[in-house]
Amino acid sequence: ASSSMSRGSSGNWTVSQNKAFETALAVYDKDTPDRWVNVARAVGGKTPEEVKRHCEILVADVQCIKKGRVPYPYRRG
Repeated sequence: ASSSMSRGSSGNWTVSQNKAFETALAVYDKDTPDRWVNVARAVGGKTPEEVKRHCEILVADVQCIKKGRVPYPYRRG
């Protein structure tokens, strides 16, 4: 589980909510009016503010990974 799952006011996200979130982000891009309302509706059980914050956290996590601040997972051979 990612540390982003437990941070912020977004609370816990289920696997199905995360999948719905990812799909909704692909459907409702940054130019979509009421983007976060639509994403929240697609996810279910989250407010527009919660889905926006979830996105911000994930973007920050990706930026940290790209900058080498987060090690890649160790894989056993």
